[in-house]
Amino acid sequence: MTTDTSIAAGSQAVRVQQLLSAYLALTKPRIIELLLLTTLPVMFLAQGGVPPLGLVLATIVGGTLSAGSANALNCVVDADIDARMRRTRRRPLARDLITRRAGLVFGLALGVVSTLMLGALVNWLSAVLALAANVFYVVGYTIVLKPRTTQNIVWGGAAGCFPTLIGWTAVRGELGWPAVVLFLVVFFWTPPHFWALAIRYREDYADAGVPMLPAVVPTPAVARQILAYSVITVLTSLVLWPVAHTGQIYPVIALVLGAVLLHEAVQLLRRARVSDELTTLAPLRLFHFSNLYLSLLFLAVALVPFL
Repeated sequence: MTTDTSIAAGSQAVRVQQLLSAYLALTKPRIIELLLLTTLPVMFLAQGGVPPLGLVLATIVGGTLSAGSANALNCVVDADIDARMRRTRRRPLARDLITRRAGLVFGLALGVVSTLMLGALVNWLSAVLALAANVFYVVGYTIVLKPRTTQNIVWGGAAGCFPTLIGWTAVRGELGWPAVVLFLVVFFWTPPHFWALAIRYREDYADAGVPMLPAVVPTPAVARQILAYSVITVLTSLVLWPVAHTGQIYPVIALVLGAVLLHEAVQLLRRARVSDELTTLAPLRLFHFSNLYLSLLFLAVALVPFL
């Protein structure tokens, strides 16, 4: 009897752990990491040094819950699409580990808690911006833009730019031009970053009926747009220099990182003109470097007050 009870308790513990893991996966932690990466450095820039620890913690936790809410609700809306795509078919809702109703309740609860937390512990402007980003991502991008236009990620990607505004307003209590410039950096960076990934999974998007640009137009045309947006990203990153009075080191770092980003974009275009085979295109090279590019650029932003 004792052995049977122990086995039952162990099985129950495993099921609870699996369920918790499924809910965590529903929030897309890797995407949240990227969003937080653009929040904290802006807080350092807005403070002109190290912001108060309590404010940082409240902003990071509130922002994490808000992003988790948006991602969970995105999974609820996209459950059928996720089940048909290799990249997303292991998500909890696609595997029926969580019901849509449970996912909806979970996502909405996170959204309510995050809004109240940011409003009470940070300020209501930051709370409203986080809520606006959440609504725009779920409704504007996932429901309206994603299934209807090849420019879905261009305009829908704006939701991922809001952390720059939230980080700034958390410290200053109002919007400022440096935050707007960094918002635009992320805005212009998003299409080349995501389209590089979408090239790799273009057949998935085509099979799922999602008009992501690489699934609709020839790859050389996508690569040209990737290069164009990369150029605009680099130029926009340099605008922060006079706007935020960053000193001389930041523009040097931005130029070096930008040069590598443009090199990768040019190489992708050259490969696209030669062959349309994924092994030749190697689009994930640009995708992975674009992550590194944004990480190092915002690290430079965080260091501006100390340089």
